[in-house]
Amino acid sequence: MLKRTCNCGQLRIGDAGKKVILSGWVDSYRDHGNLVFIDLRDREGITQLVFNPETQQEMHKLSRQLRCEWVIAASGTVRHRGEGLVNPKLATGDIEVLIDELEILNSAETPMFELQNADAVAEETRLKYRYLDLRRPKMQDILRVRHKVTKVARDFFDSKGFWEIETPFLGKSTPEGARDFLVPSRLCAGSFYALPQSPQLFKQVLMVSGVDKYFQIVRCFRDEDPRADRQAEFTQIDVEMSFVESDDVIKVHEQLVAKIWKEILGVDVKLPIRRMTYQQAMDDYGNDKPDLRFDMKLKDISDIARDCQFKVFADTIQKGGVVKGLCATGGGVKFSRSDIEKTFTNVVTAFGAKGLAWFKVIKGEQGGVDLSSNLVKFFTPEQRKAIIEKFQAKPDDLLLFVADKVVGANKALAPLRLKVGRDLGLIDDKAYELLWVMDFPLFEWNDKENRYDSLHHPFTAPVPEDIGKLDTDPGNIRSQAYDIVVNGSEIGGGSIRIHQPQIQAKVFDLLKITKQQAEDRFGFFLQALKFGAPPHGGIAFGLDRLVMFLTGTDNIRDVIAFPKTQKGQCLLTDAPSSVDQAQLDELNLRVQSHH
Repeated sequence: MLKRTCNCGQLRIGDAGKKVILSGWVDSYRDHGNLVFIDLRDREGITQLVFNPETQQEMHKLSRQLRCEWVIAASGTVRHRGEGLVNPKLATGDIEVLIDELEILNSAETPMFELQNADAVAEETRLKYRYLDLRRPKMQDILRVRHKVTKVARDFFDSKGFWEIETPFLGKSTPEGARDFLVPSRLCAGSFYALPQSPQLFKQVLMVSGVDKYFQIVRCFRDEDPRADRQAEFTQIDVEMSFVESDDVIKVHEQLVAKIWKEILGVDVKLPIRRMTYQQAMDDYGNDKPDLRFDMKLKDISDIARDCQFKVFADTIQKGGVVKGLCATGGGVKFSRSDIEKTFTNVVTAFGAKGLAWFKVIKGEQGGVDLSSNLVKFFTPEQRKAIIEKFQAKPDDLLLFVADKVVGANKALAPLRLKVGRDLGLIDDKAYELLWVMDFPLFEWNDKENRYDSLHHPFTAPVPEDIGKLDTDPGNIRSQAYDIVVNGSEIGGGSIRIHQPQIQAKVFDLLKITKQQAEDRFGFFLQALKFGAPPHGGIAFGLDRLVMFLTGTDNIRDVIAFPKTQKGQCLLTDAPSSVDQAQLDELNLRVQSHH
């Protein structure tokens, strides 16, 4: 067999005259009657091969049998393509290889789709023939980036004194949050393992074990309904540190993020990364992962609208709600009435708002500024002036408002802000705005169950100043949690953990987890806390989501070599599938037929 001497992305004009051997897949085939041109592809790129009947009649004849995706090896001499024949789209576009020997290593059936046009092919087809899909340069590039990110992370943590330690996949079911994947045990009939949703308890046990600094690039499993950016099995860069406060964890991990951005994108991230409290994010942007690539802050005009004659506003405020809105600079000219009353109203009603109120900002009498809309009659000139001042609005701006409870107003306005920003062309797709969001509430109230839920997880520590509120005012306790957000997407999050058993017990009480339930679910962990747990905290980054960001795809399935569909199926292997009765018998399981 011809043994390759270089890859298909390597050769340049300086290699002219060299004798080389290349191996790869036939990417395209052009027979010009006399000369035959083959584009040969491997994961590093494409090189043009030329077969000339005058120099190598036998090889030329053999080359005419070749078809797309056949696997070949070929030896020949590198030469300049000649004036006007250079291909500027290829890194190897200045040269070609004149072939003197060809070996067909394997033929291939005609692929189910043309690799060059695979983006137009149904995703189900691409997933079924994933080995063909992954041959595409775009997909190879994503796999390369994923590899580089994990390598940068490993090298970075090693340089900072972290140890990589593996935690079990077969663990105990401790249902908090999503549904567990269960695995029946053959040796303990009727008992089940659970696949880990994250290594949370194990990494905390490692801190109790004196490991000090742990990391792991780890598979996690959640039996929940997939979304575009979610999979049943996903990967985390998981980290835990001892004797630290939030600041220490944040400083280390913003260095990691800066290193990844520099190595992968060549982008310098300015450190320290900006920080914002959860409350500020909700007040100004309506959600806890704001996109800061454009300004457009939300403003609350309840103090002004409280006394207006517009019943919807006045009544909402009377009942404890708010009137919040945003100013779309230049939107009064850019957007038509139907844009506002159909498109924008649909955005907010899809998120639960009852409607959308709007004003255009116009030039007023005597050169001032005023508002125009069918609602103007309900507002005095002073109220209108106050609204304009609140937003520092100018003529041709558009003001959009939602009246609702605080949570509802934020929920509706956050997506509206993004839609308006996108439509006004304010979002630079090449920019990266990074942010730490801090001081999340420790609990959120669950109306249905009439109790508190953990906003993150039950092991998150309150900020020290708020510990007294565990007895008096649980709803207003801030947690030592922190999320890192890029361009409106959370890529990682973590917290300082509770390391004192008595505080952990109080938190369980507030979550209405009984002593018995706590013992059943987390007994081994609570036991460990009694034996001298150091203060500790950590973070986890979603590796898949991180790679989505770095490669500019909005589909999580693109960044996983062998992903599942929305229904959790692997179309390549046809999993999940039924199993033999004998296997079920060994596990003491019976499958009920669904009729």
